Amino acid sequence: MRLSKFCSEDLITFDLKSTKKDAVLNELVELAAKSNLVKGAVELLRDIKEREELVTTGVGYGVAFPHAKTKATKGIVIAFGRSDTGIDFDAMDHKPVFLFFLIAAPEDAIGAHLNVMARLSYIMKSETNREKMMKVTSPGELLQLIDTVE
Repeated sequence: MRLSKFCSEDLITFDLKSTKKDAVLNELVELAAKSNLVKGAVELLRDIKEREELVTTGVGYGVAFPHAKTKATKGIVIAFGRSDTGIDFDAMDHKPVFLFFLIAAPEDAIGAHLNVMARLSYIMKSETNREKMMKVTSPGELLQLIDTVE
């Protein structure tokens, strides 16, 4: 699966400004809203926060996958953010999160949504891949990385 088809260079930042969980979610949704597939940033943010209240999407190892199935998007969108200092995101391992993949999917995209989540989870369970994500310096490099790593 080519994850880059759900993302673009303008949906990537290597310099998240936020230091708090809610602010990070706001910043990631602002990034995602640059996609022409996102119909409503306010609705997307609400849906992402509602999902986050169920259980943290900070999966551990410095990674979080905030996500939602929502009416606010016409297709699957991935926005990526990185924090060099790490953010307290209530992660399952109680450690800071550095790498964030926000995933927005239409309500009827159940199978594709799960496939994207599974692929990202598989990629990010590798310490080597996480280290590469921390060192990438351009959006193009990141997109190539998520498509080619094993």
